[in-house]
Amino acid sequence: MSERDDRILTPSQLNTLARDLLEGAFPLVWVEGELGNVTRPASGHLYFTLKDARAQVRCAMFRPKSQWLKFQPREGLRVLARGRLTLYEARGDYQMVLDHLEEAGEGALRRAFEQLKARLAAEGLFASERKRPLPAHVRRLAVITSPTGAAVRDVLSVLGRRFPLLEVDLLPTLVQGDSAAAQIVSLLRRADASGRYDAILLTRGGGSLEDLWAFNDETLARAIAAATVPVVSAVGHETDFTLADFAADLRAPTPSAAAELLVPERRDLAVRLRHLRQRLVQLQAQRLAQAMQRLDRAALQLNAHSPQARLQLLRQRQHEAGRRLLAQWRRTLELRRQRVQHAGTGLRMQAPASRLAALRLRLQSLRPHAAMARALQREQLRLRALARSLETVSPLATVARGYAILTRRTDGALVRSSAQVQTGELLDARLAEGALELKVEKREG
Repeated sequence: MSERDDRILTPSQLNTLARDLLEGAFPLVWVEGELGNVTRPASGHLYFTLKDARAQVRCAMFRPKSQWLKFQPREGLRVLARGRLTLYEARGDYQMVLDHLEEAGEGALRRAFEQLKARLAAEGLFASERKRPLPAHVRRLAVITSPTGAAVRDVLSVLGRRFPLLEVDLLPTLVQGDSAAAQIVSLLRRADASGRYDAILLTRGGGSLEDLWAFNDETLARAIAAATVPVVSAVGHETDFTLADFAADLRAPTPSAAAELLVPERRDLAVRLRHLRQRLVQLQAQRLAQAMQRLDRAALQLNAHSPQARLQLLRQRQHEAGRRLLAQWRRTLELRRQRVQHAGTGLRMQAPASRLAALRLRLQSLRPHAAMARALQREQLRLRALARSLETVSPLATVARGYAILTRRTDGALVRSSAQVQTGELLDARLAEGALELKVEKREG
């Protein structure tokens, strides 16, 4: 019992299995048949049956796809449909969910289109790696189209409104019929070889697959891929696709959209130019300020290293050194003068005349008597003898005879020998009357 229970499925589970099998086995199919039971409710979806003499299949085309149909589906119309097989689980019926529907008269062209598209794609003709980017600014544009169609009016109107400075050359050609493809190829190659244009636009208005067939030509597709100038294709309406669209460097959904893609809006360009001008002014001001700063620094460095500045600095240093030397010399001279005055005071105090004057004052303060007088006389005689002896050994006496007393200026030491001084050293010479400042130029002995 348990083994049989494992195999029991609910209707929902069975339908799910059936749906998965259908969708996995038939990923995408083309079916040609006659329309029947056509209904289109308020939702916008399209429901009908495709039938032949012996069978029929239910079909559904939901609104996002059905609203772009180029014809009105009606009973008995023969069509070519493309879609996926699935299961409508609510009724347990299988059906097709379509993504494309066209009248059966276009079926052969559609199959030829798909086969050629697959072959060229396998060769890499439609690969994104080989597509050339449009230039940032198109200056000259070649427009290959019919001179009387609505497409050329739309293109020229949009280009004139958005960017009147663009140079546009209209290269008139047939866009429909047996000779149209050859004319388009010829004009494309001539425009590409001229070197005059920055971009080439192929365009025409909408139409049936047969009307657009000139743009599905294999030679045209290869000429577009081989062009050195970027090619823009805008053929038909947004839902129309041609081999020229796949081979072109850029596909536009409509001719007007192609014109908008090729040139900027002049108002947007004016705004951008104003922003760029402001940015340029700001950058110029910044660069000028930076240049002025560099100039100021260079001027300061130049002034700091100029000969005149260095000479002025040396003069200031020399002046300062001279001022300090003069102050030091004056301090040394004053010190020497004080020492000489002190030595003179001490020497005068030890002179015989000074001592004799002091003794006289002392004698006058005493009351002399005969013994004292004789003693005083003896003392006077002895003092005179001592004075004579003192004068004999006194340096002042020696100086008075034409000699001088030499002392070193730096320490006041008495100079008795030439070995005590160096060449260039400063000396002071004490004379009988006055003093001299001397500098040793040469030393002997």
